[in-house]
Amino acid sequence: MDKNYHFIAVGGIGMSGLAKYLLESGCKVSGSDICESKYITKLKDMGADIHIGHNEENLPQDSIVVVSSAIRENNPELLKAKREGMQILHRSDLLEKLSRIQGKFIGFSGTHGKTTTSGLASYVLAKGGLNPSYVVGGIIPEISTNAHYSSDDFFIAELDESDGTIVKYQPDILVVNNLEADHLDYYKEGLSSLLTTFNSYLKKLQNTIVIANSDDNGVSALKFTNRCVTFGLSSSADFMAKNIVFSDTHSIFDVYHNGEFVYTVKLTIPGRHNIYNALSVIAALTTAGVDVKLLIPYFETFSGMGRRLQKICEINGVTVYDDYAHHPTEIKAALGALRTANPDKNIVAVFQPHRYTRLKAFWQEFKTAFPSASRVVVTDVYSASEDAIEGVNSAEFVKGFDGAENYSGTIGEVAKKLLPTLKSGDIVVGLGAGTITTLGKELLKANEEIVWSVK
Repeated sequence: MDKNYHFIAVGGIGMSGLAKYLLESGCKVSGSDICESKYITKLKDMGADIHIGHNEENLPQDSIVVVSSAIRENNPELLKAKREGMQILHRSDLLEKLSRIQGKFIGFSGTHGKTTTSGLASYVLAKGGLNPSYVVGGIIPEISTNAHYSSDDFFIAELDESDGTIVKYQPDILVVNNLEADHLDYYKEGLSSLLTTFNSYLKKLQNTIVIANSDDNGVSALKFTNRCVTFGLSSSADFMAKNIVFSDTHSIFDVYHNGEFVYTVKLTIPGRHNIYNALSVIAALTTAGVDVKLLIPYFETFSGMGRRLQKICEINGVTVYDDYAHHPTEIKAALGALRTANPDKNIVAVFQPHRYTRLKAFWQEFKTAFPSASRVVVTDVYSASEDAIEGVNSAEFVKGFDGAENYSGTIGEVAKKLLPTLKSGDIVVGLGAGTITTLGKELLKANEEIVWSVK
């Protein structure tokens, strides 16, 4: 194992997770980013040398340099690394390298649910005393981290398909939660391009067991040449959920394996999509040889991943949630889960479109993603460094979208405008992968300013 690593743009959820893993394994880590973040603070506390701002002087001479697909070719640290002939690894290459030196490698993939399933698997294994290593795309609340190094048997990882790098990994068990058109900047032909990538990938995985969602149309279109274990709600699935009961606080269902009842599972994370998420984890861990019956109590205590219908605060009787959903299917699922748990509440969806290309590609689909919301507020587009596209903006988007409102400005400005329109009992949920995550904090700040102005 190499000992020194430098991360360019270390402050994101994915890069910080890899950095945490390396620090815990005894490696020396340095890095840089354009601004402070809670992830950077944690890394500094763990001993990492982090610089704010990108500068070639940040780069230690003896390090392996780690980059993501978001790093531009003119980054001064990357330019120096190339000029000096330093080893440069894409984050996917580093994750693949780490997966080869661990025990049994379980990778979670798919358009939706990767973070929740990889986090849930890591959580129940950890709570059950099996001490897995893991690198996942969100903070596991009860454990308060997104990564952990261990010398024990399991390595759990979220495998990202967004830039095609998923083909690099060779897991012992590959979970495919679902497949749907997304990341159309890379998958130019939509779902057909994604299926081509996955079919090519599956051909390489001769010794991998695939855990597949048999109810998903995209997954069902794949050509499986590997041993395949299925999960779903239909009777043909190897692992099936039956007798599902939803309430305002939890869901309960029975798990059948090959037609035989095995146990009853209780979840506190809402929504039908989380039944599928739990099933995929049960199928994967059972296939890996884990006695899942011993882990069933921990499924109930799992409160969900950070930014997945995460309760942020309450303000004057208004409950505020934060959710990472930035695809029409994810938005519909998140709001549907909230509506199931709160059938009579006023649900205010505050949607920040993520990337101009995604808003353009799913223009009509987004407009049909909010049937469970009582009210829809659309903020300005979060560009994620993309250039604007003429005619693709939030003001144009809300035209013809009955009842939708466009609030322009920063999230702080959105919060100030939104707060006076809310009433006790309302539920507000921020939806998106960008700065909308600060909505709860900004609403609290706006409320404090009102209180102080009254005083």
